Amino acid sequence: MKNIFEILGRKTINFITELGELSILSIRVFRFFPAVFKNKANVLKQMELVGNKSLPLVLLIGIFTGMITALEATSLFDKFNMLNIAKPFLGSSIATSIFTELSPVLTALVIAGRIGASMAAEIGTMNVTEQIDALEMMSIDKYRFLGMPRAVATIVMMPVLVLISYIVGLLGAFVLTILKFDFSFYAFFESVQRFFKVWEILIGLIKSSVFGGVTALIGVHVGFKTSGGAEGVGNSTVRAFTLSAAAILFLDAIFGFFY
Repeated sequence: MKNIFEILGRKTINFITELGELSILSIRVFRFFPAVFKNKANVLKQMELVGNKSLPLVLLIGIFTGMITALEATSLFDKFNMLNIAKPFLGSSIATSIFTELSPVLTALVIAGRIGASMAAEIGTMNVTEQIDALEMMSIDKYRFLGMPRAVATIVMMPVLVLISYIVGLLGAFVLTILKFDFSFYAFFESVQRFFKVWEILIGLIKSSVFGGVTALIGVHVGFKTSGGAEGVGNSTVRAFTLSAAAILFLDAIFGFFY
């Protein structure tokens, strides 16, 4: 029993310590945000990696997100022979699920796996090969040069990717409802338009921007703490994705509580 409390206590202390370190890193990165235009080359490079290079995967995830959402929504009512009654509301309910929850969260998880882990691996490799020490010897602040461009890029590009995911998600949902349940274009999109609320779009975009910032900060934080050569870089890659995914789901639950 004593050992259990020792382990729990050690884990709790480690968690609080790491949370404090991440908070300090966030402050140090955010204070360089006003210098974003002076570092636009690095920022644009990271924006390309986050946005352009992630677009094919986001499109694929968005289409199947919409199709699966439509399948679950329509199949449930079809099971109880209530599809005709629910038809005027299905387009709107599917759109709401895509706008407020599924597209922001699933896109963020994809970015965490592709970009967050990549950031941790890249910075971790620089750390174990002493490239970051070389930057500091040249009076280049690692938080400005490595942290700020990545944070800005994910905060800016995540809402763009989610907007694209909204569009392809609705198209995927529409295609499935046509093929499986014989919906019409008017029946689906008239329902979306009739019950559409702007805040559903806005809350998803705000969430995605927060998720993107958290993913970048965790990736940078884990990268800076990497040690142990190639094995340490591999462990940091997995750890960055694990922490980012947990943070995204935790923050999504908090958002869900307040709206």
